[in-house]
Amino acid sequence: MLKGLGGLGDMAKIMKQAQEMQGKMAEAQAKLDEITVEGEAGAGMVKVTVTAKGDVKGINIDPSLFVADDKEVVEDLIVAAIKDGQARAAETAQAEMGKVTEGLNLPEGMKLPF
Repeated sequence: MLKGLGGLGDMAKIMKQAQEMQGKMAEAQAKLDEITVEGEAGAGMVKVTVTAKGDVKGINIDPSLFVADDKEVVEDLIVAAIKDGQARAAETAQAEMGKVTEGLNLPEGMKLPF
């Protein structure tokens, strides 16, 4: 099709691949809203459900923690569980996005989307 135009044929191929990649990235980003992970603290006494994008969707607290004197401990456990959930969400998101970029030979540690 673009034989006589030298490198422009390669450029058209690269542009087509970029458009396909953009579509795959959009699909992967949408999927991250549907994937959930669970973070926990206090040996599972506080659990949070987090999307792969890092949005906290729910908190589950063991009833045995509801003692007035332990209020600060419970608050610390909630924060720890959220951080754990968000860390797991980030790992999951990176793995999902890695599936999209597999075979592209991108530099290690390059975060997507750009």
